[in-house]
Amino acid sequence: MTTESERGLDAAHPGLSAVIDERRQLINLAYRLLGSLADAEDVVQETYARWYAMSRREQEAIVSPGAWLTKVAGRICLNVLTSARARRETYVGEWVPEPLPEPREWITGRPDGGTLDPADRITLDESVNMAFLVVLESMTPAERVAFILHDVFRYPFAEIADVVGRTPAACRQLASSARRRVRASRAPADPATPAAQQARVIRDFMRAWEAKDIEALIGLLDPGATVVADSGGLASAVLRPLAGAERIARSLVRFARKLHGLTFLERTVNGRPGLVAQRDGVTVTVYAFDVADGRVRRIWGIRNPAKLRPWTTPHA
Repeated sequence: MTTESERGLDAAHPGLSAVIDERRQLINLAYRLLGSLADAEDVVQETYARWYAMSRREQEAIVSPGAWLTKVAGRICLNVLTSARARRETYVGEWVPEPLPEPREWITGRPDGGTLDPADRITLDESVNMAFLVVLESMTPAERVAFILHDVFRYPFAEIADVVGRTPAACRQLASSARRRVRASRAPADPATPAAQQARVIRDFMRAWEAKDIEALIGLLDPGATVVADSGGLASAVLRPLAGAERIARSLVRFARKLHGLTFLERTVNGRPGLVAQRDGVTVTVYAFDVADGRVRRIWGIRNPAKLRPWTTPHA
Protein backbone atom coordinates (compact mmCIF):
# COMPACT_ATOMS: atom_id res chain seq x y z
CA MET A 1 0.00 0.00 0.00
CA THR A 2 1.34 3.47 -0.85
CA THR A 3 1.84 5.46 2.33
CA GLU A 4 1.65 9.23 2.77
CA SER A 5 5.44 9.36 3.19
CA GLU A 6 5.92 7.42 -0.04
CA ARG A 7 3.58 9.79 -1.92
CA GLY A 8 5.55 12.71 -0.55
CA LEU A 9 8.83 11.21 -1.66
CA ASP A 10 7.32 10.47 -5.06
CA ALA A 11 6.35 14.12 -5.52
CA ALA A 12 9.84 15.27 -4.63
CA HIS A 13 11.51 12.61 -6.75
CA PRO A 14 9.26 11.54 -9.67
CA GLY A 15 11.50 8.57 -10.48
CA LEU A 16 10.22 6.88 -7.35
CA SER A 17 6.84 6.22 -8.97
CA ALA A 18 8.48 3.42 -10.93
CA VAL A 19 9.78 1.97 -7.66
CA ILE A 20 6.36 2.03 -6.01
CA ASP A 21 4.77 0.52 -9.13
CA GLU A 22 6.95 -2.58 -8.70
CA ARG A 23 5.00 -3.61 -5.60
CA ARG A 24 2.53 -5.89 -7.39
CA GLN A 25 5.34 -7.67 -9.23
CA LEU A 26 7.22 -8.18 -5.97
CA ILE A 27 4.14 -9.54 -4.15
CA ASN A 28 3.51 -11.96 -7.01
CA LEU A 29 7.13 -13.11 -6.98
CA ALA A 30 7.35 -13.50 -3.20
CA TYR A 31 4.08 -15.45 -2.91
CA ARG A 32 5.19 -17.96 -5.54
CA LEU A 33 8.53 -18.35 -3.81
CA LEU A 34 7.13 -18.67 -0.28
CA GLY A 35 3.58 -20.00 -0.62
CA SER A 36 2.45 -17.52 2.02
CA LEU A 37 0.84 -14.15 1.44
CA ALA A 38 1.76 -12.96 4.94
CA ASP A 39 5.43 -13.84 4.40
CA ALA A 40 5.31 -12.29 0.93
CA GLU A 41 4.02 -9.03 2.37
CA ASP A 42 6.80 -9.04 4.97
CA VAL A 43 9.42 -9.61 2.27
CA VAL A 44 8.12 -6.73 0.16
CA GLN A 45 8.00 -4.44 3.18
CA GLU A 46 11.62 -5.31 4.01
CA THR A 47 12.64 -4.78 0.37
CA TYR A 48 11.18 -1.27 0.33
CA ALA A 49 12.68 -0.52 3.73
CA ARG A 50 16.12 -1.24 2.28
CA TRP A 51 15.39 0.99 -0.69
CA TYR A 52 14.26 3.94 1.44
CA ALA A 53 17.21 3.43 3.79
CA MET A 54 19.52 4.48 0.95
CA SER A 55 20.44 8.07 0.26
CA ARG A 56 19.00 9.90 -2.75
CA ARG A 57 22.40 9.69 -4.45
CA GLU A 58 22.56 5.92 -3.90
CA GLN A 59 19.07 5.48 -5.30
CA GLU A 60 19.79 7.56 -8.39
CA ALA A 61 22.94 5.55 -9.06
CA ILE A 62 20.83 2.39 -9.56
CA VAL A 63 20.22 2.04 -13.31
CA SER A 64 17.21 -0.28 -12.99
CA PRO A 65 15.34 0.13 -9.68
CA GLY A 66 12.94 -2.68 -10.64
CA ALA A 67 15.81 -5.13 -11.15
CA TRP A 68 17.37 -4.00 -7.87
CA LEU A 69 14.12 -4.54 -5.96
CA THR A 70 13.64 -7.97 -7.53
CA LYS A 71 17.18 -8.99 -6.63
CA VAL A 72 16.78 -7.86 -3.02
CA ALA A 73 13.37 -9.50 -2.69
CA GLY A 74 14.73 -12.72 -4.20
CA ARG A 75 17.61 -12.79 -1.71
CA ILE A 76 15.29 -12.17 1.23
CA CYS A 77 12.98 -14.96 -0.01
CA LEU A 78 15.95 -17.30 -0.29
CA ASN A 79 16.81 -16.62 3.35
CA VAL A 80 13.17 -17.08 4.42
CA LEU A 81 12.93 -20.38 2.53
CA THR A 82 16.09 -21.64 4.19
CA SER A 83 14.85 -20.78 7.70
CA ALA A 84 11.34 -22.03 6.89
CA ARG A 85 12.65 -25.57 6.48
CA ALA A 86 13.78 -25.57 10.09
CA ARG A 87 10.53 -23.96 11.31
CA ARG A 88 8.37 -26.51 9.54
CA GLU A 89 10.07 -29.36 11.37
CA THR A 90 8.13 -28.21 14.45
CA TYR A 91 4.90 -27.38 12.58
CA VAL A 92 1.97 -29.42 13.87
CA GLY A 93 0.77 -31.71 11.08
CA GLU A 94 1.23 -31.11 7.36
CA TRP A 95 2.12 -27.69 5.91
CA VAL A 96 0.17 -26.58 2.83
CA PRO A 97 0.66 -23.28 0.95
CA GLU A 98 -1.77 -20.50 1.80
CA PRO A 99 -4.88 -20.64 -0.42
CA LEU A 100 -5.84 -17.64 -2.53
CA PRO A 101 -9.37 -16.64 -3.57
CA GLU A 102 -10.43 -14.77 -6.69
CA PRO A 103 -9.40 -11.09 -6.36
CA ARG A 104 -13.06 -9.95 -6.22
CA GLU A 105 -13.58 -12.14 -3.14
CA TRP A 106 -10.66 -10.78 -1.13
CA ILE A 107 -11.23 -8.97 2.12
CA THR A 108 -11.63 -5.20 1.83
CA GLY A 109 -10.29 -4.48 5.27
CA ARG A 110 -7.66 -5.71 7.68
CA PRO A 111 -7.81 -6.37 11.42
CA ASP A 112 -5.66 -3.26 11.96
CA GLY A 113 -8.25 -1.10 10.21
CA GLY A 114 -6.22 -0.70 7.03
CA THR A 115 -7.37 -1.46 3.52
CA LEU A 116 -6.04 -4.19 1.28
CA ASP A 117 -4.39 -2.44 -1.66
CA PRO A 118 -5.12 -3.87 -5.14
CA ALA A 119 -1.35 -4.07 -5.58
CA ASP A 120 -1.30 -6.73 -2.86
CA ARG A 121 -3.37 -9.12 -4.96
CA ILE A 122 -1.84 -12.13 -6.63
CA THR A 123 -2.30 -12.73 -10.34
CA LEU A 124 -3.95 -16.15 -10.61
CA ASP A 125 -2.44 -18.46 -13.22
CA GLU A 126 -0.99 -21.96 -13.50
CA SER A 127 2.02 -20.98 -11.40
CA VAL A 128 -0.17 -20.54 -8.31
CA ASN A 129 -2.44 -23.58 -8.55
CA MET A 130 -2.12 -25.67 -5.41
CA ALA A 131 -0.64 -28.74 -7.10
CA PHE A 132 2.14 -26.59 -8.56
CA LEU A 133 2.88 -24.85 -5.26
CA VAL A 134 3.05 -28.19 -3.44
CA VAL A 135 5.67 -29.41 -5.92
CA LEU A 136 7.66 -26.24 -5.28
CA GLU A 137 7.76 -27.23 -1.60
CA SER A 138 9.77 -30.33 -2.54
CA MET A 139 12.55 -28.23 -4.08
CA THR A 140 15.62 -26.84 -2.39
CA PRO A 141 15.44 -23.08 -1.75
CA ALA A 142 17.98 -22.40 -4.53
CA GLU A 143 16.07 -24.61 -7.00
CA ARG A 144 12.83 -22.85 -6.22
CA VAL A 145 14.27 -19.36 -6.63
CA ALA A 146 16.09 -20.20 -9.87
CA PHE A 147 13.06 -21.95 -11.35
CA ILE A 148 10.47 -19.29 -10.46
CA LEU A 149 12.66 -16.38 -11.54
CA HIS A 150 13.54 -18.02 -14.86
CA ASP A 151 10.55 -20.13 -15.89
CA VAL A 152 7.77 -17.96 -14.48
CA PHE A 153 9.18 -14.43 -14.49
CA ARG A 154 11.63 -14.91 -17.39
CA TYR A 155 14.72 -13.50 -15.72
CA PRO A 156 18.03 -14.44 -17.39
CA PHE A 157 20.35 -16.78 -15.51
CA ALA A 158 23.01 -14.08 -15.36
CA GLU A 159 20.71 -12.01 -13.13
CA ILE A 160 19.49 -15.02 -11.17
CA ALA A 161 23.10 -15.90 -10.36
CA ASP A 162 23.39 -12.58 -8.54
CA VAL A 163 20.38 -13.51 -6.40
CA VAL A 164 21.34 -17.05 -5.38
CA GLY A 165 25.10 -16.48 -5.28
CA ARG A 166 25.99 -19.13 -7.87
CA THR A 167 27.23 -19.13 -11.45
CA PRO A 168 24.77 -18.77 -14.34
CA ALA A 169 25.58 -22.36 -15.36
CA ALA A 170 24.79 -23.61 -11.86
CA CYS A 171 21.50 -21.67 -11.88
CA ARG A 172 20.61 -23.25 -15.21
CA GLN A 173 21.13 -26.68 -13.65
CA LEU A 174 19.04 -25.72 -10.62
CA ALA A 175 16.15 -24.66 -12.86
CA SER A 176 16.50 -27.83 -14.94
CA SER A 177 16.35 -30.00 -11.83
CA ALA A 178 13.26 -28.12 -10.62
CA ARG A 179 11.65 -28.56 -14.04
CA ARG A 180 12.10 -32.32 -13.83
CA ARG A 181 10.35 -32.36 -10.45
CA VAL A 182 7.39 -30.49 -11.92
CA ARG A 183 7.13 -32.82 -14.93
CA ALA A 184 7.34 -35.92 -12.73
CA SER A 185 4.47 -34.69 -10.54
CA ARG A 186 2.01 -34.07 -13.33
CA ALA A 187 -0.65 -36.51 -14.40
CA PRO A 188 -1.00 -37.13 -18.13
CA ALA A 189 -2.97 -34.39 -19.81
CA ASP A 190 -6.71 -35.04 -19.85
CA PRO A 191 -8.21 -33.15 -22.82
CA ALA A 192 -11.68 -34.50 -21.91
CA THR A 193 -11.61 -32.69 -18.56
CA PRO A 194 -11.42 -28.95 -19.23
CA ALA A 195 -11.94 -26.38 -16.49
CA ALA A 196 -15.74 -26.37 -16.86
CA GLN A 197 -15.89 -30.14 -16.43
CA GLN A 198 -13.51 -29.98 -13.48
CA ALA A 199 -15.94 -27.53 -11.89
CA ARG A 200 -18.79 -29.99 -12.46
CA VAL A 201 -16.78 -32.77 -10.81
CA ILE A 202 -16.24 -30.55 -7.76
CA ARG A 203 -19.94 -29.63 -7.70
CA ASP A 204 -20.94 -33.30 -7.78
CA PHE A 205 -18.39 -33.96 -5.05
CA MET A 206 -19.86 -31.19 -2.90
CA ARG A 207 -23.39 -32.52 -3.32
CA ALA A 208 -22.34 -36.07 -2.47
CA TRP A 209 -20.52 -34.78 0.59
CA GLU A 210 -23.53 -32.75 1.73
CA ALA A 211 -25.72 -35.84 1.27
CA LYS A 212 -23.13 -37.93 3.15
CA ASP A 213 -23.29 -40.38 0.24
CA ILE A 214 -20.19 -42.52 0.70
CA GLU A 215 -20.69 -44.54 -2.47
CA ALA A 216 -21.08 -41.43 -4.60
CA LEU A 217 -17.94 -39.92 -3.06
CA ILE A 218 -15.97 -43.09 -3.78
CA GLY A 219 -17.11 -42.93 -7.40
CA LEU A 220 -15.86 -39.37 -7.72
CA LEU A 221 -12.47 -40.09 -6.14
CA ASP A 222 -9.51 -41.61 -7.94
CA PRO A 223 -8.72 -45.02 -6.33
CA GLY A 224 -5.31 -43.67 -5.32
CA ALA A 225 -6.58 -40.28 -4.17
CA THR A 226 -4.93 -38.47 -1.26
CA VAL A 227 -6.09 -35.85 1.24
CA VAL A 228 -3.74 -33.52 3.09
CA ALA A 229 -5.05 -31.28 5.88
CA ASP A 230 -3.27 -28.25 7.30
CA SER A 231 -4.41 -27.01 10.70
CA GLY A 232 -1.14 -25.99 12.33
CA GLY A 233 -2.55 -27.50 15.50
CA LEU A 234 -5.07 -24.65 15.69
CA ALA A 235 -8.10 -26.62 14.45
CA SER A 236 -9.15 -30.26 14.42
CA ALA A 237 -7.72 -32.14 11.44
CA VAL A 238 -5.93 -35.36 10.55
CA LEU A 239 -2.21 -34.89 11.08
CA ARG A 240 -1.10 -37.30 8.36
CA PRO A 241 -2.22 -37.62 4.72
CA LEU A 242 -5.09 -39.99 3.97
CA ALA A 243 -4.91 -42.29 0.93
CA GLY A 244 -7.49 -44.39 -0.86
CA ALA A 245 -10.96 -43.48 -2.13
CA GLU A 246 -13.02 -45.44 0.43
CA ARG A 247 -10.95 -44.33 3.39
CA ILE A 248 -11.18 -40.70 2.30
CA ALA A 249 -14.94 -40.87 1.64
CA ARG A 250 -15.68 -42.31 5.06
CA SER A 251 -13.41 -39.79 6.75
CA LEU A 252 -15.09 -36.86 4.96
CA VAL A 253 -18.54 -38.05 6.02
CA ARG A 254 -17.39 -38.46 9.64
CA PHE A 255 -15.97 -34.94 9.53
CA ALA A 256 -19.23 -33.49 8.18
CA ARG A 257 -21.22 -35.24 10.92
CA LYS A 258 -18.85 -34.06 13.62
CA LEU A 259 -19.01 -30.42 12.59
CA HIS A 260 -22.71 -29.64 12.45
CA GLY A 261 -24.01 -26.68 10.48
CA LEU A 262 -21.36 -26.63 7.76
CA THR A 263 -22.22 -24.85 4.53
CA PHE A 264 -20.22 -25.67 1.40
CA LEU A 265 -19.72 -23.06 -1.30
CA GLU A 266 -18.17 -23.39 -4.75
CA ARG A 267 -15.27 -20.98 -5.03
CA THR A 268 -12.12 -20.55 -7.06
CA VAL A 269 -9.04 -21.53 -5.04
CA ASN A 270 -5.67 -20.57 -6.51
CA GLY A 271 -7.23 -20.30 -9.94
CA ARG A 272 -8.93 -23.71 -9.89
CA PRO A 273 -12.42 -24.90 -8.88
CA GLY A 274 -12.53 -25.44 -5.12
CA LEU A 275 -14.79 -25.42 -2.09
CA VAL A 276 -15.14 -23.28 1.00
CA ALA A 277 -16.68 -24.64 4.19
CA GLN A 278 -18.37 -22.10 6.42
CA ARG A 279 -19.90 -22.33 9.85
CA ASP A 280 -22.18 -19.53 11.03
CA GLY A 281 -20.93 -17.43 8.12
CA VAL A 282 -17.25 -17.86 9.04
CA THR A 283 -14.85 -19.61 6.69
CA VAL A 284 -13.38 -22.57 8.59
CA THR A 285 -11.81 -24.56 5.75
CA VAL A 286 -10.72 -23.95 2.18
CA TYR A 287 -10.42 -27.00 -0.09
CA ALA A 288 -8.21 -27.09 -3.17
CA PHE A 289 -8.53 -29.97 -5.64
CA ASP A 290 -6.52 -31.68 -8.33
CA VAL A 291 -8.84 -33.32 -10.88
CA ALA A 292 -7.52 -35.82 -13.44
CA ASP A 293 -9.46 -38.06 -15.84
CA GLY A 294 -12.73 -36.76 -14.44
CA ARG A 295 -11.98 -37.79 -10.85
CA VAL A 296 -10.59 -36.07 -7.80
CA ARG A 297 -6.98 -37.10 -7.44
CA ARG A 298 -5.82 -34.85 -4.59
CA ILE A 299 -7.49 -32.69 -1.97
CA TRP A 300 -5.84 -30.10 0.24
CA GLY A 301 -7.87 -28.87 3.20
CA ILE A 302 -6.54 -25.71 4.83
CA ARG A 303 -7.95 -25.15 8.33
CA ASN A 304 -5.20 -23.08 9.92
CA PRO A 305 -6.99 -19.77 10.72
CA ALA A 306 -3.82 -17.81 10.00
CA LYS A 307 -3.90 -19.02 6.41
CA LEU A 308 -7.54 -18.05 5.88
CA ARG A 309 -6.92 -14.32 6.39
CA PRO A 310 -7.46 -13.33 2.72
CA TRP A 311 -10.90 -14.93 2.69
CA THR A 312 -14.09 -13.07 3.36
CA THR A 313 -17.64 -14.33 3.74
CA PRO A 314 -18.26 -15.24 0.09
CA HIS A 315 -21.27 -13.88 -1.68
CA ALA A 316 -24.01 -16.42 -2.33
